[in-house]
Amino acid sequence: RKYVKFAKSEIDKDDLKRQIDRLNYELYQTVQEKDRILGLQLKTLGPRPPKVGENGEVIDEEQDEMLVDELASRFPKLTHVDNLYRDKDTTIPEVPGLTLPQLCEAFRNFACSQMGLFYKLNTVRQMFAGIGAGKIIILEGISGTGKTSFPYALGKFFAHDADICAVQPNWKDRSELLGYYNEFTKKFNESEFLRALYTVGYRHDLNLIVLDEMNLARVEYYFAEFLSIMENPDPANWNIELIGSIDPNDPKMFTEGKIKVPQNVCFFGTANNDDSTFTISDKVYDRAISLFFDNKGIPFESEYQEAVEVPYSQLQRLYAEALEEHKIEDNNENLKKFEELDNFVIKKFRLAFGNRIMKQLRQFVPIYVACGGSELDGFDFIFTNKILKKFESLNIAFLKNELTELQRMLEKLYGKGSFPMANKFIENLIKMN
Repeated sequence: RKYVKFAKSEIDKDDLKRQIDRLNYELYQTVQEKDRILGLQLKTLGPRPPKVGENGEVIDEEQDEMLVDELASRFPKLTHVDNLYRDKDTTIPEVPGLTLPQLCEAFRNFACSQMGLFYKLNTVRQMFAGIGAGKIIILEGISGTGKTSFPYALGKFFAHDADICAVQPNWKDRSELLGYYNEFTKKFNESEFLRALYTVGYRHDLNLIVLDEMNLARVEYYFAEFLSIMENPDPANWNIELIGSIDPNDPKMFTEGKIKVPQNVCFFGTANNDDSTFTISDKVYDRAISLFFDNKGIPFESEYQEAVEVPYSQLQRLYAEALEEHKIEDNNENLKKFEELDNFVIKKFRLAFGNRIMKQLRQFVPIYVACGGSELDGFDFIFTNKILKKFESLNIAFLKNELTELQRMLEKLYGKGSFPMANKFIENLIKMN
């Protein structure tokens, strides 16, 4: 017998990256030199012939200037967006007589009649209320229940496709999400997420950016800066710094190297709950509205529904009217009982309803009621998704008696059969432990 031994030394990955960057820079310099030489040759040949594109089309002078701008910019993708929207009017007229219940019903019918997707009306109400109460919607559940299809269908409904960005397991910081500046090429390696976010600034409708499989990596790492700035009560300060220096060829909507997070954007994140993913931390849950998909939609018949273009300003006004009309006052009976429930949870489980949760409750519930839901169901949704979800980190095996007491407390405060979401969640916790 012969034994053959193969041996190899592992090449340092950082060294490989530096070599690739150097080669990219040299290639960039070579192309620039080639263009300069060709330009000198053309001058000696007389008048400049029309420029022809990749597909044989003639490029006019204005389009040629746009290409030059993109080549000169450190942000070619974002500069390309500037050129796409140059002199383009994206204003959308308001939809006469539109109400939130009509909007919920129209989207549900659109998803059914045009896309073969079946969603519960209550889920649609929760989604629209979530958009009004925050900027982050998390869609959880087992694979194949239509989580990614949900924002995709909503984008089609609003006649502007959602931008779907696939999260990768190696994402550890914001550079994976936004891109980074390459010191060799002197260009910013822009991500699709950054391009989508920058485009929102030119539009007047609701824009959806989807982080697909968001918990394949730790959300609180790569999305940390967004979680932080969206806590600022003044949207004028929602700025993300991309580059420290200023260049006259930078994109038009930059302010001192910073990009603004517009108000007319909503971030959707899909999350599978299995062994291949990370647990989403309370820091993320506290700032988001979470919807759980536990089964496929039940088919139903609906009227044919066309797409609807709605300006974001009209949505904002509908939300503001809902907050005013269904405002939760301090003397609200359900709110007083909620405070009693808070004291009970603190005593038995050492968990409290923070100020952030109470603020979301005062925003979510009025909009949910305006969409056609009941106030009690709105309280049930917030309690289940903001408080009971934290119980998953507790040692439930030693808290079964306390959970049974919690069910009795809910029945005592709100009546038998109330808080169906919370009771179902508690029952599942007891069974699983």
